[in-house]
Amino acid sequence: MSKQKEKSAPGQLNIELPEDIAQGIYANLAVIAHSNTEFVVDFIRNMPGLPKARVMSRIILTPQHAKRLLAALNENIKKYEAQFGPIDVSGTPSLPPMGFNVPPAQA
Repeated sequence: MSKQKEKSAPGQLNIELPEDIAQGIYANLAVIAHSNTEFVVDFIRNMPGLPKARVMSRIILTPQHAKRLLAALNENIKKYEAQFGPIDVSGTPSLPPMGFNVPPAQA
């Protein structure tokens, strides 16, 4: 049996999404720190009744990619709200400042 190579169109990225990653991880808090060379985003699960919140995933981005992520999130939120209506954040519980006890990121 011969193996066929998957070919992407020029300029198109071929992305693999493994099953375990495709299921996703629930997080309800993000803590962001940065240095002059990178942004560090910790996605945290904070559950009622548990003494500690747990970092579920840490993503490290260049400043350029962080800005692109911000633009992509803004675009997708606009599309979401156009389809489903405004996202109400008035009932969002107050959280500690995003810089609490976060050591500065270093390269």
